[in-house]
Amino acid sequence: MSEIQSLKGRSVLLASHYLPCLEYFACIIQAGNVMIESHENFQKQTLRNRCYVQTANGVEMLTVPVTKPAGKVPIRDVRIDYGQLWEKKQWRCLVSAYANSPFFEYYAPDFQKILESRPAFLLDLNQEMLTLCLHLLRIRVPLAYTLSYEAEPKYPVFDARSCINAKKNVNRYQFYHPHPYYQTFGNDFSDNLSIVDLLFNTGPQALEVLKKSVKDSPVTLLNEL
Repeated sequence: MSEIQSLKGRSVLLASHYLPCLEYFACIIQAGNVMIESHENFQKQTLRNRCYVQTANGVEMLTVPVTKPAGKVPIRDVRIDYGQLWEKKQWRCLVSAYANSPFFEYYAPDFQKILESRPAFLLDLNQEMLTLCLHLLRIRVPLAYTLSYEAEPKYPVFDARSCINAKKNVNRYQFYHPHPYYQTFGNDFSDNLSIVDLLFNTGPQALEVLKKSVKDSPVTLLNEL
């Protein structure tokens, strides 16, 4: 049976995302501990290998290309395709988008270092980026990776793997309520972009913005009790 439960202090299971959006971190800061799914089959056209940033031309999607798997492949085995030189193009995009942001020069080298290290696997790249972001945000939460796949994790684990997706609709956010902050481009606020947008634009105040962005309403627990 399903019921309404508060997320605060719970064990939360999340999918592995690339440079996750603000809703991802709004979920994390409420959790007692976090588990990242490392045994699910890779899902195409999701935030597992893409993110969104604000550029002079509007919101732009950044994608990490992966080698085309034959059939279903666990995300831990998905290799990154460096034949497209995507990391160089992506870095140029980030520089173009955020070079004039107040805190880009302080944080950018750490992100550049990870991109230039060229991790072989998508899960490793995502893990390195997530670890860096949590450090820069000063978020201290126990973080672990799953040892096996469970279609329906048992209570008290909250399964948030499918709760955060690329569909940008404020009415669909379960953990996030947009709290505007300074952005380099445009007069209209673009909500729920990649965490790098928040970090480069607000620096040490990023965590406070996230706290103000937490959705107050409880989330729906779909796990069997």
